[in-house]
Amino acid sequence: MVFTVFLIFLLLLRLGELLLARRNERWMLAHGAVEYGQKHYPCIVALHVLFFISLITEYVFTSNGSYSIPLLVLYFLLLAFKAWAIFSLGKCWNTKIFRIPGCPLVKKGPYRFMKHPNYLVVVAEIALIPLIFYLYITAVVFSILNGLMLSVRIRKENEALKL
Repeated sequence: MVFTVFLIFLLLLRLGELLLARRNERWMLAHGAVEYGQKHYPCIVALHVLFFISLITEYVFTSNGSYSIPLLVLYFLLLAFKAWAIFSLGKCWNTKIFRIPGCPLVKKGPYRFMKHPNYLVVVAEIALIPLIFYLYITAVVFSILNGLMLSVRIRKENEALKL
């Protein structure tokens, strides 16, 4: 029951993020934004869809229904950090890479302290979500795949931010 409720919460959260990203994309494009890294974006989408499929599959076949309350609490703290990063970027936050020429980089919120706080959250989420339910295979496999994807993604984003 906890897994099902949590999974529905995650899916609604992701849907909300995608709707926010789409709204921000329209605003950025209307203000002259250029998109970068389009070739790898479908791979990111596929990775996240497969993550959910793996999460459900591993849970169905291996779980005894137990979960870690401390890790669940940690996840919600992580969400607070994620919200801080998203709100700090405002209309410039997106799941895609956009850059408005001549627009200064955001240097507030967690962006004062690090260059890519949102990716730190993604790394933690990919590991933490399965670990809440002791789904070790999904945690390990998708942490590795996510690391490989982020190595491409961050390189492309850094190139766009230098322009």
